[in-house]
Amino acid sequence: MSQRTITHPEQQAPPQADAASPLGNGLKQRHLSMIALGGVIGAGLFVGSGAGIAAAGPSIVLAYAASGLLVMFVMRMLGEMSAADPASGSFSVHAERAIGPWAGFTAGWMFWTLLCVGVAIEAIGAAHIMTGWFPGTPSWMWVLVFMSLFCGSNLAAVSNFGEFEFWFAALKIGAIALFLGLGVLAVLGVLPGADAPGTANLLHDGGFLPNGVDGLLVGLLASVVAYGGLETVTIAAAESENPVKGVARAVRTTMWRIAIVYVGSMLVIVTLLPWNDPAVAQDGPYAATLDHLGIPAAGEIMNVVILIALLSAMNANIYGSSRMAYSLVARGQGPKALAKVTGRVPRRAVLASSGFGFVTVLLSYWYPDTLFAWLLNMVGGVILVVWGFIAVSQLVLRRRLEREAPEKLVVRMWGFPYLTWVALAGVAGVLVLMALDTDTRVQVVFTGGLTVALAATGWTLQRRSAARATR
Repeated sequence: MSQRTITHPEQQAPPQADAASPLGNGLKQRHLSMIALGGVIGAGLFVGSGAGIAAAGPSIVLAYAASGLLVMFVMRMLGEMSAADPASGSFSVHAERAIGPWAGFTAGWMFWTLLCVGVAIEAIGAAHIMTGWFPGTPSWMWVLVFMSLFCGSNLAAVSNFGEFEFWFAALKIGAIALFLGLGVLAVLGVLPGADAPGTANLLHDGGFLPNGVDGLLVGLLASVVAYGGLETVTIAAAESENPVKGVARAVRTTMWRIAIVYVGSMLVIVTLLPWNDPAVAQDGPYAATLDHLGIPAAGEIMNVVILIALLSAMNANIYGSSRMAYSLVARGQGPKALAKVTGRVPRRAVLASSGFGFVTVLLSYWYPDTLFAWLLNMVGGVILVVWGFIAVSQLVLRRRLEREAPEKLVVRMWGFPYLTWVALAGVAGVLVLMALDTDTRVQVVFTGGLTVALAATGWTLQRRSAARATR
């Protein structure tokens, strides 16, 4: 039996594609630092959090804290593995080494699909903002402009991606820092024209849990989605000047980034505004808060920030999907044609990933209630499945590293193995909650179908590879 069969995962030879990768190392430490900082600030936070607040009320703070703790565990596990063995395929490579090629195939192509569909969603959102500023211009024109811009930048050199993300992240961090600064001053009652609200908005209008535990659970599900995208920094680290140092620094700052940006923002918003204020859901919680504080043109300011967040996510998703596709095909788990690297950039993988993203945009226009809705449901729970693969991989690889190369454990998962099991239970718990909720149940079903289909394909390819190896 070949050593690469699933029955002997400990004996599998690690894939060498990433170790001898022809990709560049044009990302500098400042790029990685800003990608890590800015990656936590997305359009989901600025817009999607409104639905969570409407459902959970002030308890949205607990929802973001609970899901944020789960994300901290996941990123710590991923950081441990990525610092030990940096790879452009990140968790897909780790899953292959820990569980088997079928697992790397499944996790990798699931994440690729998620990122490509994400490109479509972000392109449509950005086009919607632009048509609001320039009435009469067609949405498809803006989609084409943005897709061409970021596809072109990713085709050039990895440093282009890094520079775009550096400045996008700087603008997002500046915006969130200004918002939090103004918010804290208003909460303390020292901002001119704003009276300190005290605990009135936190405890009145139904109390801290106005819709009970059910509302809190809805808010929890909404908050999990907002955290997606943090994984890109471990993919980017493989093309940096010092991958180990870059991953270690990014992961170690995850805790305070989540605490300040997400939990801190939610606390400021629900302290300053009644949770059931219609503007929170209609205009978005950040715009509603700025308007409440009397900031001129609050809505347009937030539109600029949201546009930056959307463009940043598009850029990052094209990059992340192309590198994941390249890593998969370099390991023999995809079309060989995409493995070609030109100028230290996997340009065919960039074009394929951008092309799939553009096709999904077209599907949103042609079949918004059928094919595009099907795609959205299919990727609805993908990030949770990926997190599950990360946790299982870390359980296996940590033991292996402790035996074979303990010096590679630059970053260590806290409370191993207990907190790893807690994270795995948390992922399973969120999936169960999604299955029980009528609004998200269809996502679990479709995501489950995608997982089974990819796992079956990956298992078949693994068996064929093993059979060829024994001939």
